[in-house]
Amino acid sequence: MTDALEAALKAGDVRARAETLSGPMKESFDLPAMLRLGVGTRWKDIPADKQQALVTAFEAYLPATYATRLSAATGSKFAIDPKSEPRGNGHIVHVTVTDGSGDTSPVDYVLNAENRITDVYLQGTVSEAGTLRTGFSEPLQEGGADGLLAHLRKSTETMLAAPAPKAPAAK
Repeated sequence: MTDALEAALKAGDVRARAETLSGPMKESFDLPAMLRLGVGTRWKDIPADKQQALVTAFEAYLPATYATRLSAATGSKFAIDPKSEPRGNGHIVHVTVTDGSGDTSPVDYVLNAENRITDVYLQGTVSEAGTLRTGFSEPLQEGGADGLLAHLRKSTETMLAAPAPKAPAAK
């Protein structure tokens, strides 16, 4: 996954970055599980056909989200700690991200028993699943599954339409 992130950093705009990330994210992430965590207990009340539509929309949304975040990470490098930490039926993989100015940030990937990512912790405390749950709360409350589906599609469309980041000005 870190190779895909580094390749995406070299892609021009958000759309190109999202396309670079899409396949590796589908392979490396348990996207349906992440979506279920983001939706929370309401997931069980959503009909199966709507659940599948939400998963499909989320499969485009999360790569677009990461591609957007990478716009601020140009020049970053990713170093994987070779020792993972057991956790429940899975484990945690620790990654250190070093940005272009040399500052480092820890990123912890929570993997399930099938070695697929189910959550990501930034700085050891900010959970991707928790962030998703916060972001999904209002669309779910206002429009149920259809509201969340519209939110995912619109957000993805908006992110993918963003222009390529401008290169830093020469000094």
